[in-house]
Amino acid sequence: MPNIKLILDFLSQLPYNNNREWFNAHKDQYLAAHAEFIDFSSQYLARLAQDVDPQLAGLQPKDCVWRIYRDVRFSADKRPYKEWFGVFPAVKGGKKSIRAGYYVHFQPGNCMFTGGIWNPPADLLKALRGEIEANYEEVEEIMAAPAWKKYFGDFDTDWMLKKVPAGFDPDFVHADWLKRRMYTYSTRLTDAEVCAPDFLDHVIDIAKAANPMNNFLNYTFEEYGEFTPRC
Repeated sequence: MPNIKLILDFLSQLPYNNNREWFNAHKDQYLAAHAEFIDFSSQYLARLAQDVDPQLAGLQPKDCVWRIYRDVRFSADKRPYKEWFGVFPAVKGGKKSIRAGYYVHFQPGNCMFTGGIWNPPADLLKALRGEIEANYEEVEEIMAAPAWKKYFGDFDTDWMLKKVPAGFDPDFVHADWLKRRMYTYSTRLTDAEVCAPDFLDHVIDIAKAANPMNNFLNYTFEEYGEFTPRC
């Protein structure tokens, strides 16, 4: 198991020293933490393809891991570095994919696993709402599974609309599902959990719980075809 504590130790210092001078002076510490994260990502991808979703076979860390450097050209926030490490395995391109994936986020005090589709483009979001409205009983069945209830419960509620969008039934039995602007589901992870020797097994169990809903959402691509890439 990679040394996750080494990753968190580095990331715990970065918010207080998010500048190029400190980063350059601690470049060796960053490189050591990054190497551990790439090691974790390699093992995670291999286990996902073997035990959860064979369609992920062939993905490499470079396909799924973000660089630490922030693009600050058009941002009021000029901090040069991301203060987290994240790996996003998903069908059709890893981090560039708009399909449902199996995201793991390392950030001291804010580690998490997130499944599903984040920030879908407008045409995909409309199609997802239509699939959920038409096949809500299948969604109910997925959410009734003990593994799902153990880790997720429901779709995340970030940035929900106040009303059901036009074109959908405001009296739909699960109207709140149609108000989602993204279809993700998350479970928080403590720093102790991600540093535990069995963390890889644990996160694979979480990914298995997310897999049926990921498959349901990804079926939208089979039903409607491709969609506008996310900017």
